[in-house]
Amino acid sequence: MIDIAPREWWGRPVVVGGGVAGGVAALTLSARPVILLDPAPVGGEAASRWAQGGLAAAIGAEDSPEQHAKDTVAAGAGLCDAAAATRITAAGPAIVETLEHYGVRFDRDANGAIALGLEAAHAHRRILHVRDATGSALMQAIGGAIARAPTIRQLTGTALRIVATDGRVAGLIARLDDRVCFLPTSAVLLATGGIGGLWQSTTNPAGARGLGLALAARAGAALADLEFMQFHPTALAVGADPMPLISEAVRGEGAVLVDAEGIRFMADLPGRDLAPRDVLARAVFAQWAKGGKAALDVRHWPEGKFAGRFPNIHRVLASFGLDPARDPIPVRPAAHYHMGGIKVGPTGRTGIDGLWAAGEVACTGLHGANRLASNSLLEAAVCGKWAAEDMLGTDLPHVQPDAARGIDVPEHGGRQALAAARAVMDLYVGVVRNASGLATALETLDDLRRDAAGTNADDALSVALLIARAAARRPESIGAHWRSDAIPADRPPQHSESRWEQLDSNPPTRREGK
Repeated sequence: MIDIAPREWWGRPVVVGGGVAGGVAALTLSARPVILLDPAPVGGEAASRWAQGGLAAAIGAEDSPEQHAKDTVAAGAGLCDAAAATRITAAGPAIVETLEHYGVRFDRDANGAIALGLEAAHAHRRILHVRDATGSALMQAIGGAIARAPTIRQLTGTALRIVATDGRVAGLIARLDDRVCFLPTSAVLLATGGIGGLWQSTTNPAGARGLGLALAARAGAALADLEFMQFHPTALAVGADPMPLISEAVRGEGAVLVDAEGIRFMADLPGRDLAPRDVLARAVFAQWAKGGKAALDVRHWPEGKFAGRFPNIHRVLASFGLDPARDPIPVRPAAHYHMGGIKVGPTGRTGIDGLWAAGEVACTGLHGANRLASNSLLEAAVCGKWAAEDMLGTDLPHVQPDAARGIDVPEHGGRQALAAARAVMDLYVGVVRNASGLATALETLDDLRRDAAGTNADDALSVALLIARAAARRPESIGAHWRSDAIPADRPPQHSESRWEQLDSNPPTRREGK
């Protein structure tokens, strides 16, 4: 049974997801009443809270947004939208001021200026940080601002379905505690985060399993570039799920990658230990694939430097019995950030009237095939704000309180199928892919999806299947999508598009011998 939300909630814009993108959007929308829906209060389960390294913005004296955009496009392996990169990087300095207004206190240097870190593939120091817990600091400040905003109604729950009629949003069905409720609204902004939880090896929260992609695609929106999943090269390899992240900033400060014998395996390669993430992920993966190991080495650092600069990471390492002053830090690649997502325009509009998306769930074109480090928090804050401003300037039609009549909602279940799917994604849709493995993934994921039909796992399994399909349909290697059986491309790389109706179409055929 689906209940109707209290009448005073009708017609309010609904932001789904309380991370940086959703939080900034809700605050921007708070000029009028707005609903913020999230599984935990103030983005408690958002990946934003886990971000360590920082937020990229060209505020240094020798830097510029133009150089930031150039670095972004170079890292994106030919698939960045240059106009999107220019717009978003240009907005960096202003969004820093907005975040400071919310109460974020970025680290300062001895002269009182904002301290800027260096990360891979950036031409300048431009990473604003709060120690090694930048995301947590942002969420604490944004959460405080939300708590002080009387027009923001926070609801703890999970979105189940977007209701759309004739190509226009009519409302949202959500599970609030044990009650399934219909929120009549003609404006929804999805800021649900990423998909890393679909892989067994991930740095993402367990709930990051593509909910927003499923919500949008079921409503008729197009998805773009699903095959481009970034695998962070330095997740802590101690058997934890999810895997603790060893921030890129550690390498920015001088950590080096070594093999089981202590030899630097990136020393003679372009970019060395600060090469783009896709290059590093494959190099680290290769060490493990041949039966060896990979580790970050900071034993050459002055005493106390690691604990002083990275106190939270130091505490995590200590909890696993590791002392970076004495022990190389074991690392391996893990699913970390999705460059693909819901296809959106410059202000976050999808192809469905009344539906916007921002943050990792959206594909703006900024990241191309390989995200430049620390551009994620920048994009989340900037695009969350822009989408909300666009919503404020849009005339919304009257709500339809009976629009959810006859819609089925998922039942609890499907855990075993989801666990099996995560293993499949690790094995066949991971750092290195090939046709035979992808064909196995498609067959297995399709079977698991059908077994779990109608359960909570259905959406996640369907998104995993769409990702595997997109990977199988791209025979060339590009950025984070790397195939051991790659066919050289005969034209510049093109963006891919996926839709919900492709789930039951015939999969690509298996190519034997690969």
